[in-house]
Amino acid sequence: MSYSVGQVAGFAGVTVRTLHHYDDIGLLAPGERSHAGHRRYNDADLDRLQQILFYRELGFPLDEVAALLDDPAADPRAHLRRQHELLTARIERLQKMAAAVEHAMEARTMGIDLTPEERFEVFGDKDPEQYAEEAEQRWGGTETYAESQRRAARYTKDDWKRLQAEVDAWSERYDALMAAGEPPSGQAAMDLAEEHRQHICTWFYDCPYEMHRSLGEMYVSDERFKAFYDGMRPGLAEHLREAITANAARHAS
Repeated sequence: MSYSVGQVAGFAGVTVRTLHHYDDIGLLAPGERSHAGHRRYNDADLDRLQQILFYRELGFPLDEVAALLDDPAADPRAHLRRQHELLTARIERLQKMAAAVEHAMEARTMGIDLTPEERFEVFGDKDPEQYAEEAEQRWGGTETYAESQRRAARYTKDDWKRLQAEVDAWSERYDALMAAGEPPSGQAAMDLAEEHRQHICTWFYDCPYEMHRSLGEMYVSDERFKAFYDGMRPGLAEHLREAITANAARHAS
């Protein structure tokens, strides 16, 4: 069975002009001609075309493809093995590239467009993206989440440094408050809980007291958030949760 140039172009996903060019340069001469002189391709031609397209996909120039395919010592199976090895290597490279792009997309989604050096300078060993997936799952469709993304996308490295400095200063004062034995319902703890809420309002989104109270519950129930706050001082997550609850009640009355 033989096929017309149009049929082969359709099979292979190439243009008729490409097949004409391959014929003109001797890379793929059709094995048959019709009585009218039209090109007709047989199964052997299709096999060769497949080899050509494999090598082209791998970036080989046409003259090198011709040399490889016309080598009388070459085994067709050797071509397939070589192409499989090359394709496998390309897949591995592309997977690594895709992973890098995905990581960059996550960083951009969080509005954290910093180099690794800048990120370490700002956040130290704390990963600012470790809660990104959790936040998107919980609030991805909300206006609160959208507002947080809009604000964060505008922040520069200096903005992130100021934000982190506020967090560090707050953490030191809360650590000192707990060391002094202040109860969560005390004035000092409630004031720091209010400062925590205001920090969220300033940097990310409007955080009413009821929302803040819900966040306080999450800081204890979600192990990742609990680890973040307890990393400042053991027991801080629960202490803060109680202080947030007390502060919300104070402002509700």
